Amino acid sequence: MQVELLYHTPDPERAVATAARLCYAPVGAAELIETMPLEQVQGVLATIMASGHHSTLEHASYTFAIEGVSRALTHQLVRHRIASFNQQSQRYVRFTQGIGMVKPGSVKQDAEAEAVFDEAIASALDAYHKLLELGVPAEDARYLLPNAAETKIVVTMNIRELLHFFGLRCCNRAQWEIRELADRMLRLVRPTAPAIFCDAGAPCVRGACPEGAMTCGHPFPKAERG
Repeated sequence: MQVELLYHTPDPERAVATAARLCYAPVGAAELIETMPLEQVQGVLATIMASGHHSTLEHASYTFAIEGVSRALTHQLVRHRIASFNQQSQRYVRFTQGIGMVKPGSVKQDAEAEAVFDEAIASALDAYHKLLELGVPAEDARYLLPNAAETKIVVTMNIRELLHFFGLRCCNRAQWEIRELADRMLRLVRPTAPAIFCDAGAPCVRGACPEGAMTCGHPFPKAERG
């Protein structure tokens, strides 16, 4: 898995604080963003995060390039509706030179399971290539490609949605591959806006687990989050 932060709103904390402060300021946003003292920016952010008035977090966004993940992961990822996605197309890209596969750890640790997995993948790819050779369009041959097939995707989320994403997907109960993605994304964004992302992650970082009977029983101490 490769995760790169391509771009984010410059000085996201100041951008968010400016949007929040504008509601109560006699001057415009252009002046606020240039003149607001750092201590005021930090104070406004503290109030926003503590009060739960998070609409202003939507004024800053982050764009990631993600590669080497499975279609099983991206099927989950695109369920986060307040985001923008562009994914490598299996309709237009012909994988004539092969395609990488993501193999779960539970499969790798069992020789018999790994053999079954590898055989099924090889059979699917062989059939896929034969259909292409027979002139079947890639958009139809792709029906044979498994969820394990690697893909590439560009994702943009605003800060409010990122915090929601981290709350769901950094949790121990999240599926292992998307949890790894969320953890990597969080490590990339935290240095850019530490006042906002300092407590980001699974809800147990900030307090009690909300999962009830479905809790994993192993909450993350805040000090252990990367």
